[in-house]
Amino acid sequence: MILAYVLAGATGALLAVFLVLEKKQVPRRVWVKGAASAAFVSTALAAGAADSGYGRWILAGLCLGALGDVLLELAGRRWFLIGLAAFLFTQLTYVGAFATVRPHVAAAAIAAAGLAVPAALVTRWLWPHLGRDMRGPVIAYIVVITAMVAAAGGAVAGAGPVAVLPAAVAFYVSDLFVARDRFVARGFANRLLGLPLYYGAQVVFALSVGWL
Repeated sequence: MILAYVLAGATGALLAVFLVLEKKQVPRRVWVKGAASAAFVSTALAAGAADSGYGRWILAGLCLGALGDVLLELAGRRWFLIGLAAFLFTQLTYVGAFATVRPHVAAAAIAAAGLAVPAALVTRWLWPHLGRDMRGPVIAYIVVITAMVAAAGGAVAGAGPVAVLPAAVAFYVSDLFVARDRFVARGFANRLLGLPLYYGAQVVFALSVGWL
C-alpha cells in the first residue's frame, strides 16, 4: 500500500497545480487535471483493485470519472452531456462495488428515504436554471448519485470500509459546485471548493480497495 499512498499524495499535488493554473487561466491546463485523475486510477491499481470484485468495480468507476474529468473541461454542450453520462455510470459502478461487500439493505433504504429531501431541494434549486433539454439528464443524475450515497450507507452498515460513506457524501457535495458553476453562477470559487472534495473522494475510494 505504500505506493498507493504515494500516488494518492501525487493526486493532491497535481490538483494543487491545476488549481493554480485554473486561477491564472493557463492554456492546456486540462492535461494537468487529467494527470491528477490518472493518479487516482493508479492509486487504486497500486492498492490492489484488480484482485477483488469490489476493487474492479471501483476501478471501473474511477476510470469513467477520469474520462469525465477531461470531458467537462472541453467547450460545448455535447461534451458536457457526454461527461455527465460518464459520471452517471461512475455512480452506478460504485453502487455495484458497494453491492459486493454484504451491504445492509435496510440501512441503504433508510438512507435513500432521508436523502430524498436534499435531492428534492437540489432539484428545486436548479430547476429555474435548467433549459428543457437539460432537465431530464440532470434529474437522472441527481437520482443516481443519491442512490450511490445511500448504497454507501448500506455498505458501511454491512462489511464495507467506513471511509466510503464520507467519501460518497463529499462526491455528492462536489457535484453541487459543478452544478452551480454550470447552471447558476460561474466562478473560480466553485472549483476551489468543489475539486478538492471530488478528488479527495476518489482517492478514498481508490485506497478503500486495500482496506477490505
